[in-house]
Amino acid sequence: MMPPRSFRPFCRSAALPLLLAAAPALADGDGGEIVVTGQGLDPSTLLEAYSASELRRDRTAASASGRIEDALASLAGFQQFRRSDSRSANPTAQGVTLRGLGGNASSRTLVLLDGVPVSDPFFGHVPFSALPMERLERATLLRGGGSGPFGAGAVAGTLDLASANPAGLPLGEASLAVNDRGESEIGASIAPRLGQGFAVISGRWDRGQGFWTTPVSQRVPASVRARFDSWSTSLRGVVPLGGDLELQARALLFDDHRTLRFAGADSTSSGQDASLRLVGRGAWQFDLLGYVQARDFTNVVISSTSFRKTLDQRATPSTGLGGKLELRPPVDAAHSLRLGIDWRRASGELSEVAYNANTGAVTARRSAGGTNDDLGFYAEHDRTLGPLRLTASARLDRWSVRDGRFTEANAAGAVTTDNRFADRSGWTGSLRGGALLDVGAGLTLRASAYSGLRQPTLNELYRPFVVFPVTTRANATLGNERLRGFEAGVDWRPAPGVQLDLTAYDNRVRQAIANVTIAANLRERRNIDAVRARGIEAAARVTLGALEWDGALSWTDARMEGSGASAALTGKRPAQVPEWAASTTLAWRWGQGGLLAGTVRHTSAQFEDDLGIDVLPAATTLDLWANVPLSGRASLILRAENVTDAEVWTRNQGGSIDLGAPRTLWAGLRFSIGR
Repeated sequence: MMPPRSFRPFCRSAALPLLLAAAPALADGDGGEIVVTGQGLDPSTLLEAYSASELRRDRTAASASGRIEDALASLAGFQQFRRSDSRSANPTAQGVTLRGLGGNASSRTLVLLDGVPVSDPFFGHVPFSALPMERLERATLLRGGGSGPFGAGAVAGTLDLASANPAGLPLGEASLAVNDRGESEIGASIAPRLGQGFAVISGRWDRGQGFWTTPVSQRVPASVRARFDSWSTSLRGVVPLGGDLELQARALLFDDHRTLRFAGADSTSSGQDASLRLVGRGAWQFDLLGYVQARDFTNVVISSTSFRKTLDQRATPSTGLGGKLELRPPVDAAHSLRLGIDWRRASGELSEVAYNANTGAVTARRSAGGTNDDLGFYAEHDRTLGPLRLTASARLDRWSVRDGRFTEANAAGAVTTDNRFADRSGWTGSLRGGALLDVGAGLTLRASAYSGLRQPTLNELYRPFVVFPVTTRANATLGNERLRGFEAGVDWRPAPGVQLDLTAYDNRVRQAIANVTIAANLRERRNIDAVRARGIEAAARVTLGALEWDGALSWTDARMEGSGASAALTGKRPAQVPEWAASTTLAWRWGQGGLLAGTVRHTSAQFEDDLGIDVLPAATTLDLWANVPLSGRASLILRAENVTDAEVWTRNQGGSIDLGAPRTLWAGLRFSIGR
């Protein structure tokens, strides 16, 4: 695999070498006992006043598809733009949102891996295929607008992923699984302790012919299965620098190839990410982080009538740079204080060629791109007064949109369009506050209010796209989305092993960016007046010895508000937002690692489009999963996706249908050594 052109800034970046050089000078070398964790500073008690859910490693592993996005679907309110997973979705459609605050495929949820943003710098989607579950210790979902580190991207909430460390991993592990279509998954990891530090090296390769996403009645000679071939590898190293200092380094490389619907409709997504993090756990705690992302994306669009290539998005190199510094001054036990500054930059450029669908002749050559920046200052504080905990936080962002451009040339190379868009910048403040009251008998009450900010992505600003036959135009004049919302909830722990949570919320995103229909088969990204979502989320978990049950339910009343050119959207549900979503899992554990689990998920009907015309029917699926320990360190893995072979519509474009995964049976082995 050739690295994308955006990998060059990776080599030029000075942030990581500077951190390495500075680290030894900061160590105090007191020679005492040193314990490294590989994690950041302990989460602030601020989070307890907000609606949050957590998936631990033992729960995320029990996913019949083996995909992290399916495991996360068990959390109330979690939603991708489409129902398809990372085997059969276009990568750019894998944005994450919460509580029905979508409008297009861009993420409205900040996704962090070990404190580092992972969303694509150009598109804003999450590379789920590069985040296999076996590398993670836990996933924490915090709902509602955020004002902490990198909070400018947390309009709907934050998904915080934490990597597994040697404390939760065997010294070595390898796994192999195949399914009834002959597709395979291969994974391996090694997690040695090195002196007082450790390293974790892991890799995974998924490949297969894929399943038919096209219904039988709509297949043509050009129709093909959703073939996929993806690999990823990661390296984490953690070393103590003496005293309370800990240096953490991480690198992630991935490459993903998919084919969707027609022969030749190929997409690729690749990346090389790296970060360095210096954590101090002394009296003055601090977290110093720097990161770089180098990504690329390609995509070929095939006509659904002539089955010829109509668009070749041959390259979209992009670069993400950023960092943060957070300080936690020493305060008494009744207080918690965080002060911080963070910075993010996203830059990229697309290069594409358009073709005549009938003759195959070149009709246009286009390039577009720009740079987005955000510099944020934040402060968070909480105070404990007996059974009452009060929290407050504020964030101030200096954002900018610069160097926006769009150029188009004809087949002969003569420039026909050369747009240079005006630079924009401004300051935006965000607030968040909440209260948590422990009333006794395992019952706590909480309430919070918050605001938030999201800049449009480079993709939304500058890149048009086609889901044939519909073309969606970019819009370089898009403004920032602004959230205001509040929530109230009850958490009850009436007995050991019993957890019950209930939350009601009301959120409103002003200037929400949506794909708005402006003519037949033509849409444009536009700021509509607002998307308002009100709803209820419920979660429960009961553990009775070896038997575990958990469930999640969300009801979302989401409506768009429009005026002028978007007035027709008023009162309509946003595209791809279901009213009801539910998940329930029953599991039985035995012996050393034995597990049998079943999961039922239901999603109510939703609309493909903004006008509420094309319906995606409700869908209910059943998944089964088993881990059977064998002799020694081996175990047998059995998985069954969509046991009832339910028909799940993932796209409905005027009657042109795509389907999700059919019934799929997996069998595999896992081996581990050491510890």
